Amino acid sequence: MNTLARRLVWFAVLIAAVSVLISGLAAYELFRNAARDQAVASLSRDLDFAGAVLSGNSTPAAKADATRRMRLLMSQRGITMTVINRGGAAPAPLTAADLTEIRSSGRFGDVRSVGGQDVMIQGKLAEGGTVVVLRQPVERALSDVPGPSLRLLLPLGLGLIGGGVAGLALAQGISRPLRQVSHAARRLIGGERGVQVPVEGPMEVADVAQALNSLSGALDEGEKGRRRFLVAVSQETRTPLTAIAGYGESLATGTLRGPEAAEAGGVIRNEALRLQRRLEEMTALVAVESPDFTIEVADADAAALVRGAAKAWQPRAQAAGVRLSVEAPREPLPLRTDPERVRQAVDTLVDNALRGLPAEAPLVISARAEANGWVRLEVRDGGPSRDRQELADAFDRTRSTEHQRGDKRDGDGSALALVGELARKLGGHAEARQAPEGGAGFALLLPPR
Repeated sequence: MNTLARRLVWFAVLIAAVSVLISGLAAYELFRNAARDQAVASLSRDLDFAGAVLSGNSTPAAKADATRRMRLLMSQRGITMTVINRGGAAPAPLTAADLTEIRSSGRFGDVRSVGGQDVMIQGKLAEGGTVVVLRQPVERALSDVPGPSLRLLLPLGLGLIGGGVAGLALAQGISRPLRQVSHAARRLIGGERGVQVPVEGPMEVADVAQALNSLSGALDEGEKGRRRFLVAVSQETRTPLTAIAGYGESLATGTLRGPEAAEAGGVIRNEALRLQRRLEEMTALVAVESPDFTIEVADADAAALVRGAAKAWQPRAQAAGVRLSVEAPREPLPLRTDPERVRQAVDTLVDNALRGLPAEAPLVISARAEANGWVRLEVRDGGPSRDRQELADAFDRTRSTEHQRGDKRDGDGSALALVGELARKLGGHAEARQAPEGGAGFALLLPPR
């Protein structure tokens, strides 16, 4: 399988090979030049040795014998030795000018092309005016010098091994976090929640891990929200469905007849309407909690808003015998908010209050500015009082429903939770307190303009 780790290793080895090749070519030329200089120096030492040997023999016969032995010794290394006596001519490739330079300066050295190959030439003035000349092909001289190939092989090999090790480390540093992310993603696909992976590796890989952790958290919250919704549906619909099923069974079996049957039909109708309202509230709450929920900010007047709400709810309040009133200043209470969402929250609170208020109970819709500049929109009632813990949990859907289960305020959980969520989306918060009228006061506090 052509994995990312394998690709990274080969890529690192390739880069190391190219780098080593370029470095090797440059180093080879340096080594070759150094070897050439070493060969020239070696030939110069051989020339000094030959000159010393010839100068150390005083008789012609001894010199001739020494010259013969030196030529034989030099020829074994590809060196040609020429001895030029005083007055002798310069043999090729040495020129008369070269010979004159040797006799005047005592030394000569050069590299010339002879027969298509480079040849090193070294000349020296010996004792008695004799000139000794040594010639050696450059390639033959370099063969006696340890070549650069062996000295380059070890660092080149180490460079390739280092590239492979670096590539393996890089591959592990990238592929291991990616494998963790991949494994975690499969666990999420399999339905597991709360999955988290370490945020490590290069910045881009760490960003992927962070994004997966955020996705896992969102999925976990979504799963919890789904469970909360199902629990709320069960709690909110249990009482109406129980009443509907019980009275429906009595009608079906003929247990209730005449006026009692009509009364049972009325109960079934009322409970069906209650069930419809609960489902509408829970649907609205799910919509508010959705990431797609939008707030359209505009200029608004809180005082005008509560007066409009009171006017809209007055007919229902009169039908229920509830005394509805408004407390709002005559001058505007400016807000920079979504007026439709604010009105939705106020309507929800009024509707929720009217469900359980007895006849002649007061119901107040108020709006006022707080000392810190925030605006308070509140719905207060004169219904049954609520204890401190019940008020503290009023906007928590689960706890509120637990407090209210079994009494006539059943259903407040989703309605008040909707108001609390709307308040948060509008940039404010919701509060619950004991109302001066004797019941509860539920407020929506919004930031100043």
